[in-house]
Amino acid sequence: MEELRQVLRDQDRENVQSAFYIGGSGGERDAGSSDPEWQITQDMQFLLRVACTTALYPLEYAKTLIQIGYEPIAPRPGRTLFGERRLMLPNVFQYAGYIKSVDGFFGCFRGLSARLVGNFLSSYYGGVLADRLGYLEPPKRKDTGRLSYNDDRHLLKMEFVMNLKRNLVVHSTGVVISQPFYVISIRMMAQFVGRERIYTGLVASIKEIWKTEGVAGFFSGLIPRLVCDLGCVLIGSTLTYLLSATIVEGESSRNNLNTLSHFTVSSLLYPYHVVSTCMIVNGSRLKAGNLPLMDNYINWKDCYAKLRATNEHKRGSSLFFRAVPKAITKASNIFAPYPEMK
Repeated sequence: MEELRQVLRDQDRENVQSAFYIGGSGGERDAGSSDPEWQITQDMQFLLRVACTTALYPLEYAKTLIQIGYEPIAPRPGRTLFGERRLMLPNVFQYAGYIKSVDGFFGCFRGLSARLVGNFLSSYYGGVLADRLGYLEPPKRKDTGRLSYNDDRHLLKMEFVMNLKRNLVVHSTGVVISQPFYVISIRMMAQFVGRERIYTGLVASIKEIWKTEGVAGFFSGLIPRLVCDLGCVLIGSTLTYLLSATIVEGESSRNNLNTLSHFTVSSLLYPYHVVSTCMIVNGSRLKAGNLPLMDNYINWKDCYAKLRATNEHKRGSSLFFRAVPKAITKASNIFAPYPEMK
């Protein structure tokens, strides 16, 4: 009887393992890495990310200026998404159009080179470090139709743990590696406010930050950015796993749930993104980062507290229906007079 039980246990283990493609790790993964079709797919994915980043960069440019509190266009009376009468600021497309009217078409892509370099280094070395530490991607499922309920939950837990460990390493490494280039990109865009020409390229920007702030300048705003990024990974992945293990069934439904969970969590943690952008600019030689256009913040916690107190900690979260915060500060009223509601 004991031998029969052992045979049945071995058979169950084989059924669980056969539910995966072996391509996620091991020998077949190495063999697959030399497959021309696999290489083409990876190259196409990289090119697609570069194309998307480039195409959407003018909107990212506008959003960055919104996050630091720069509003060059006076708001007009209008209605919010829910019909409330408020003073409405221009949407992100109108804002990008204003940037184009001032600096021309190519001016809308200031800082793009630094952003692309940072994205490439972060995506490459984040994955390399995770592989070196042994945090590999979980094997892909092939067919779960014949798995029992307990086997499906066991595989789900394995995938969650493996993905979470790897993603935490990849994202934390990527944020740290890309932060210097992210700082340069943000400051290049923030020059639009004061019309400076301090950060004119990668080499000139590196020299400027090194001379005026030292190594610490390259990592301005790092902590709130890490909180936002890692928080999205940790909370979003955990929420997805808990719901998948108790309520949601089916691979496609779980993928949709994963997207929805991460979107919801990123919206909740968005204020840390605003704080990171403000801290990158704050204290630099740019007019946008000093009084009277921006308060002098002691640290990122002080920045978060002051932005929250004035209801400006979610600047840029809405791209279309942008209402003037009800608590208006001198920083948000510095560029254009606000008309009165009649």
